[in-house]
Amino acid sequence: MSGSGPADRVYRCGHGLDSTLQSIVDAAAVSLPGINHAGITMAHRDGRFETLASSDPLVRDLDGRQYRLGEGPCLFAIEAEPVVIVNNLRHDQRWPRFVAPAVAVGLKSQLGLQLHADDHKLGGLNLYSTETEVIEPDVEHLAELFAAHAALALGFVRRNEELTSALATRKTIGQAIGIVMERFRIDEDQAFGYLRRISSTTNVKLRDVAADVVRQTDQRGSGVSGSSAEAKNGSSTEPS
Repeated sequence: MSGSGPADRVYRCGHGLDSTLQSIVDAAAVSLPGINHAGITMAHRDGRFETLASSDPLVRDLDGRQYRLGEGPCLFAIEAEPVVIVNNLRHDQRWPRFVAPAVAVGLKSQLGLQLHADDHKLGGLNLYSTETEVIEPDVEHLAELFAAHAALALGFVRRNEELTSALATRKTIGQAIGIVMERFRIDEDQAFGYLRRISSTTNVKLRDVAADVVRQTDQRGSGVSGSSAEAKNGSSTEPS
């Protein structure tokens, strides 16, 4: 595919991540021979799968079936095999719970490509055909170009997720430190050391200890009467 090929549309159809992902699936669905439906799945760190862009409602239906069943070419590409080609879907026995309902809605073949960056699995590019039983070998190579664009975009999504999580964690720990400082009339370093000691002795992550302190305070309206982590360890007494 040349530099002016369909994949380059992703850079001419808006600047936001949503429009970039949508441009990728729209271009794939009309440009790849035999493929007429396309979607992009994000694999979240908490184990959830989410369709971030789709060329049409059928994609979300097929993606959703695989998420709910925990099986299918889409998930297999993300979790195990970087490229999964399924020709003559109605005869495939690898994902029996997915195949029957997929065939019932007209799916004939499918191609799944893992999206990754720096050895981290980000999600998948899901390509469906209701037109042909066999996906030609050249289609796989063309699809890899779209997958490369999609992986770059999902990399931005993942980094934004991590940044948002880090900022939220920092804010929560700061709130917890403030609560402990006020409660025990101690300085910031002592309050942070107190929270770290609870985290260490209870084997609970610092961010979870902090979140628990903040939650307990919010529930009681004022003061801290001891978080569940503190209660577990018997450490709600004043720090030394």
